[in-house]
Parts: sequence; C-alpha cells; structure tokens
Amino acid sequence: MESAEIIKNNQTYWNNHADLWFGTTALPVWGVHFPTEDELHMFGDVSGKKLLEICCGSGHSLKYQAEKGAGELWGVDLSDKQLENAKELLSDSGYSAKLICARMEDELDVPKEYFDYVYSVYGIGWSTDLQATFEHIASYLKKDGIFIFSWNHPLYHCVAWSCGAGNTVCEDGKMVMTRSYHDESYFKMPVHDSEVILSNRKISTYINALSKAGFAVEQLVEETDEASLQAEGGLDDKTLKSKMLPISFCIRARKL
Repeated sequence: MESAEIIKNNQTYWNNHADLWFGTTALPVWGVHFPTEDELHMFGDVSGKKLLEICCGSGHSLKYQAEKGAGELWGVDLSDKQLENAKELLSDSGYSAKLICARMEDELDVPKEYFDYVYSVYGIGWSTDLQATFEHIASYLKKDGIFIFSWNHPLYHCVAWSCGAGNTVCEDGKMVMTRSYHDESYFKMPVHDSEVILSNRKISTYINALSKAGFAVEQLVEETDEASLQAEGGLDDKTLKSKMLPISFCIRARKL
C-alpha cells in the first residue's frame, strides 16, 4: 500500500469525523487507561518556552500548554477541519497558535533549531515514514530540546481479552494472541462509518528510529493508571485488558 494512498484515506477520515473527536485524548491525558501529565510531569515548567505540537487535532493540548504559560505555540495537523476547530477553540479561550496544515512526513515550514519542545498526543503512530518524521522533528528542536509522544501500545492490537463480550475472541476467559507482535504491516481498522489505515509498530522500532535521528531516550512509560488497576465489577473489555497489559505508552527523548 502506497504512503500517499494511506495518508489520503486517513486525511479524509479526519476531515469527515473531526467533530466526533473534539477534545478527546488531549493533555493532560496522554492515552487510554494511562497516567496523566499531572502525574507523569513529562514536560516540567513550560513557562516562556516555544512548543510545536504534531497532530494538534482540535487544539485542546495547545490550550493546555497556553494555560501553563507557554511562550509560543505552533500546531501541525493533516486535517483542515481539525485546524478549523483548533483555531476556534483557541480564539474563544483568548489564545492563539501558528497552525499549519501539512503532513508530518514532510519537512515543515517552521524554524529550524528553534523549539524547546516538540510533542504529540496519540499522533505519531499515524506517520507513514517514521524515520523521516523523527529526523524532521530533530531539526526543529534546539540542542537538548525535548520530544515527547504517546501512542497505542503495540500489545493492544496483538492481544484480546476473551470475556465473551463484543468482538473479543472466546478462549475460556483467557487473554489470547490474535496478531503477531512482529507484524508491522499496514491494516485497515473500521471506525464509525469509515476506516483508517495504521501500522502496529514495535516499541523497539520507535526507540531505534529515535536513536538514528539523534535522540537519547530519557523515559519510556508503559503503564496502566491506578484507577483502572483498582477497578472492579462490570468492567468493559478495554478496562479488563488494561489491568493485564498497557493500552498506551509515552516516550520522552532529548535531542543530542
């Protein structure tokens, strides 16, 4: 499957369904059944700092950073509709950001060696060229600048909780492997009345690509939030799964 075809498909999905995702999975939330930024402190103090968000979506994470006193905010997204929502949200909240509609795989029209932080909340996994994306991000950061991103943990798509509900695999109440962890090929996933196209990359793929792009990984978080771990009774499949394995992960890396 060609990169341009995948990007076009996913862009169409987001333009048509942006409103359904308004404000979801945005800071302080890093991911599903996952500790929040208020617990992890992946950023530290962003007062006066220059920040660029990759896949900024509806702008809620940019608003979060503005409220933390960020000095300058930039946001990039593939979807015009997402950026329309982000512009309106920020304007209504009394904030602004420089918003760009572009593909993360391409070199962006942003300053080089300029940003203190580049970050992405559940966005990087959409990239069709991970190495190029990381190398571009490195070029936007100052020396010792920080790159932080979160995404689905790869085990999430490999394991099903066979509790007999929904579309899970029935195997006597056990968790079962339904996809090889080594399989990074693209697959189509039905969402709403459409479908998106994704690759389920291994954790090592992300870490090795970061290293090749000139980053040093400072922190890898692959945890489940405490509330999910302690939850009992009448739980949905995703919560049950989160008690056994991480649903999301987050990486903080420094540009060398």
